Amino acid sequence: MALTKVKGSGVEGITNLSNATFLSVDASEVATLLTTAVINSEGGAVTTNIAQGLAKAWMDLNGSGTIALRDSNNIASVTDNTTGDYTASYTSAMSNANYSALNSCGVSSVITASVRQHTIAAGSYRLEMNETGGSASDSTFVHLGIHGDLA
Repeated sequence: MALTKVKGSGVEGITNLSNATFLSVDASEVATLLTTAVINSEGGAVTTNIAQGLAKAWMDLNGSGTIALRDSNNIASVTDNTTGDYTASYTSAMSNANYSALNSCGVSSVITASVRQHTIAAGSYRLEMNETGGSASDSTFVHLGIHGDLA
């Protein structure tokens, strides 16, 4: 299958021997790929599944004082439960609570902090920040990355 030319009137030169739709583009120019779509790795030795390889949600949160999202994807809101305790709610839920969450935190002082997963659910993720020694602490930088299957 080879894409040879794209112009204003449409796509030309695609041969589809299997008669399968791998790509569709609607009238508003939104492209949709199959969930089995793959790309070559950076080194070209293996392929990567596009849908499985993408983060499904992530956030960069200022969790100190009045909390504020600096940037995010698929995060509808963040609740400040108490000191150093936040719940991120997803715009689009995960298919279940069996997904991977990567998180980190930091402060702009000499305090070192750690993150503890508190509650993981299909629609949200709750995490707590703790100073060295275990007491709860607001963190200036709270980062969360979610990988898994959307509902």
